[in-house]
Amino acid sequence: MVNGQYTVTAIPYWRLSGFYFFYFATLGALAPYWNLFLSDAGYTALEIGQLSALLIGTKLLAPNLGGWLADRIGKSLVIIRWALFMATLLFTGFFFFQGYLWFALITAGYSFFWNAALPQFEAATLFHLREQSHRYSRIRLWGSMGFIATVLGVGRLLDVYPIAWLSVVIGGFLAGNWLVALMVPEAPPRHPNPAPVAIWKIIKQPAVVAFFVVALLLQAAHAPYYAFYSIYLKDHGYSATVTGGFWALGVVAEIVLFVYMKPLLARCSLRAVLLASIFLAVCRWLMIAWGAGNLAVLLSAQVLHAATFGSTHVAAIHLLQGYFGQQHQGKGQALYGSVCLGLGGMLGSLLCGYYWELLGAHRIYSICAAVCCLAGLWAWLWVGRENGSQAAAFS
Repeated sequence: MVNGQYTVTAIPYWRLSGFYFFYFATLGALAPYWNLFLSDAGYTALEIGQLSALLIGTKLLAPNLGGWLADRIGKSLVIIRWALFMATLLFTGFFFFQGYLWFALITAGYSFFWNAALPQFEAATLFHLREQSHRYSRIRLWGSMGFIATVLGVGRLLDVYPIAWLSVVIGGFLAGNWLVALMVPEAPPRHPNPAPVAIWKIIKQPAVVAFFVVALLLQAAHAPYYAFYSIYLKDHGYSATVTGGFWALGVVAEIVLFVYMKPLLARCSLRAVLLASIFLAVCRWLMIAWGAGNLAVLLSAQVLHAATFGSTHVAAIHLLQGYFGQQHQGKGQALYGSVCLGLGGMLGSLLCGYYWELLGAHRIYSICAAVCCLAGLWAWLWVGRENGSQAAAFS
């Protein structure tokens, strides 16, 4: 702290980055391979969809409860550390119990705590960065690095060893995430806002409501990708190693985007970035829907992950920061995690699990493109118009 200013050297860059590395390394083992694990265990597409919806659906409550507790005690890192400890402990239940009911209970338990951690850590990261929020993408890219390392390593592992080893790998990453969280310091206290705005007045603004609707639709459209893309590739003859390569390529593209996000935001408004990302999402789902037999088409579709997740996520984080300010940043991140990522992902997983075998993969991904078209229309009408000059803030 120098003359009341939070200095660059005070930012715990590597500890913040390490948290993202392990959190998304865990996701890198879960997202591409966990449903292959379930399929190998004999679960049907409907059951896999239900378990995926349960994993995502705990985001409806967990982030909000975590945000409320963090605001109440004023120490978000305490909540994050306990949440990750409990997630690790409960995940070990997969080592000892079998059967759909047990899997459902363990999934609900560990994912509840795991999903409570990230929104609060996003808020904690922004509190540490303060006026240097443009550095967020450089920290967040380490999460993408963790994801890549995992999808490539685990893909190779599963081509050599039984898929039963996957639960051990995921449990190890969860434990690593908890240990890193123990090393991250709390952000220094903020000066209280003398006239805080009631959070309900923020939420009911048409632009904020529209933002949440758009984010929910986009997450619902991603659900078949997270739940069934690896199974889709396996059905078309791709090995686990190649499947991991596809997932890794998408995140490599995401990392490149994170590196150049600051100059991009210096030239383009958040609204322009969001609208362009949604348009590319429509293209991506159509390419996956109808190009599974063409390697070049699938590779191109994975490169578009930089837009469908990377730039969309960064735009969302900055829009939330503008909408909710520091006074309600934790609550804003929690609402985004629960309403958009939680409800959107849960509905998408349930619906695609039910209709996957009835409609076929190509129709499911085509519907995802249609949902993104709807999100794009909604965003064009309502989202980000008040941020037309936002680019100047990042120059």
